[in-house]
Amino acid sequence: MATAIADQVVLVTGGARGLGASISRAFLAQGARVVVNYRRSEESAQAFVTEFGRERACAVRADVTVESDVVDMVEAARDHFDAPVTTVVSNALVDFVFDGDARASVDTIGWDAFDQQFRGSVAGALNTTKAVLAGMRKAGFGRIVTIGTNLVQNPVVPYHDYTAAKAALLALTRTLSADLGPDGITVNMVSGGLLRTTDASAATPSAVFDMIAASTPLRRVTTPTEFADAVLFFASPWARAVTGQNLVVDGGLVKD
Repeated sequence: MATAIADQVVLVTGGARGLGASISRAFLAQGARVVVNYRRSEESAQAFVTEFGRERACAVRADVTVESDVVDMVEAARDHFDAPVTTVVSNALVDFVFDGDARASVDTIGWDAFDQQFRGSVAGALNTTKAVLAGMRKAGFGRIVTIGTNLVQNPVVPYHDYTAAKAALLALTRTLSADLGPDGITVNMVSGGLLRTTDASAATPSAVFDMIAASTPLRRVTTPTEFADAVLFFASPWARAVTGQNLVVDGGLVKD
């Protein structure tokens, strides 16, 4: 079964700011109905409702690490659009910035940092997937897209906690694809490098961006808008036979 993006109800976790905002906007531009999830960025989330109207956008607060929050969010989305969520983008990033100079080294990092990132990336994706499964199974259609990082393949900056959590999320993406394929649900990951620019990458020095740009075949750093286009692909009918895959979108810097 292939469903056009314009017919989908899309939940973007962390969809009000940074990369998430670009993903929300990309789906809205294609005619989808979008649930813009936020934890603290209520004003930014409500701005989507103001711009696109309640018929197209719905702003819902939820902490994706709290299962009951996610269940309530999915129910609120169904009530708002009178339709189940058919597409999920697990994008939420829990309190992390890309600042290589300030990162915790292996000598100083504690498990609490890992636990925070695992809860955000892995538990958040698991909670969201579980909450939308009934609606996807009833519809006989579902698209789940997780957001990863090329640091798993190329840890040029050793963000230990963040990268380990994203590696675990890639494993979960692939096991979910095997489990949910018979239900008509695909599960894929889009992995980026440093994006120019998001809230999380704003602390990165310009020299680092320039170094990355010089190392890519395209000689530039990928933008959040370009990254969001790749997310659209996995939700589109053109990706109906693709599941369990990790697409690296970083201008050709890393070959997966």
